[in-house]
Amino acid sequence: MATLFTNIHTLVNIRENAALLRGKELSYLPSIENAFLIVEGDRIVAYGPMSELKFKPSDFAFHINAKGKMVLPSWCDSHTHIVFAGSRENEFVDKIKGLSYAEIAAKGGGILNSARKLNETSEDELFNQSYARLQDLIKLGTGAIEIKSGYGLTKEGELKMLRVIRRLKQTSSLPIKASFLGAHTIPLDYKENKEGYIELIINEMLPIIGQEGLADYIDVFCETGFYTPEDTERIIKAGKQYGLKAKIHANQLNLSGGVQVGVKMGAISVDHLETMDEDAIQTLAASSTIGTLLPTAAFFLRMPFQPARQLIDANCAIALASDFNPGSSPSGNMNLVVAMSCIQMRMLPEEAINAATINGAFAMELENEVGSITVGKKANFILTKPVPSIAYLPYAFGSNLIERVMLNGEWVNS
Repeated sequence: MATLFTNIHTLVNIRENAALLRGKELSYLPSIENAFLIVEGDRIVAYGPMSELKFKPSDFAFHINAKGKMVLPSWCDSHTHIVFAGSRENEFVDKIKGLSYAEIAAKGGGILNSARKLNETSEDELFNQSYARLQDLIKLGTGAIEIKSGYGLTKEGELKMLRVIRRLKQTSSLPIKASFLGAHTIPLDYKENKEGYIELIINEMLPIIGQEGLADYIDVFCETGFYTPEDTERIIKAGKQYGLKAKIHANQLNLSGGVQVGVKMGAISVDHLETMDEDAIQTLAASSTIGTLLPTAAFFLRMPFQPARQLIDANCAIALASDFNPGSSPSGNMNLVVAMSCIQMRMLPEEAINAATINGAFAMELENEVGSITVGKKANFILTKPVPSIAYLPYAFGSNLIERVMLNGEWVNS
């Protein structure tokens, strides 16, 4: 069954070939005004200016007149923690009242709070909660997603999370990548024995993960007071033995060395980057590693935003992601991520859209399937309401500008 879209105001991010965008390249967003688009099955099969359309609407099973509306590729959210049990709004209130992270942790809060809840929750209930979140994100325009473990912090809990992610892969129709983040924090039982927990990750968790094919990537929270660059390198090397590539939490709170060890280990991406110096920026710029920025986490934690302009000016490849999690970014709305990147990090609308689509796809190694309007790629895209320009999307940040979302050639909302 084929669908024809006609009179599209702007067909956004059309690309014949996928290429990772760096520096000034991010500001170029190839688009066609007054365009058509043809979808057959779950794939994009043709597009172009209306003047080149050779078919009549009656030739197609479905015809959408998109006059005044835009079509852009679905968001590619390459850093999330959406598999979690319950929320943490009480900690949110504690922060408003002025409690520090240490004080909240002393009350049983933080990552260890999520770990306790997760280990008390059945796999089926955890799946049901996570699936509901995923469906909400799809309606907000997300068409590919990465999901991390890291709230189990026990062998049983981490494996439960990864098995839930596998079930989401099997059940949902959008592309999903799984990251093993056993080294998210140090569990209470190992507070005085970090080495023992690292050995548990390497000797007991990873063999099962490898045997069952539960993850695509391995992640480590490389941060002062958590995992050192040496710890990170050791864990990544262990993961590589099971075919897991690296994606690292780096430089969120301190100049942790996470960027440098990530580049050294050939990480697909280093994520967060709130705290950067010239050496970290230049190291990233000279590499093929993507810097993934998570502005809603900085916003929620009232931290300085990532230095997007410095990274772009240094010719880095950057992506944008939501960091959806219950503690520091309880939102997976990529429309807000794009708007916040423009408003608070001074990214151009074109840069932000590229970073949240094609570069996000590269950060999940899905660039041949999603991230741009390209013949042969999945028909995963957003049909907006009537809007005057691309810049209007982040400008009108409080408005729902999505009319419909297509996933694999089928509408997910009406």
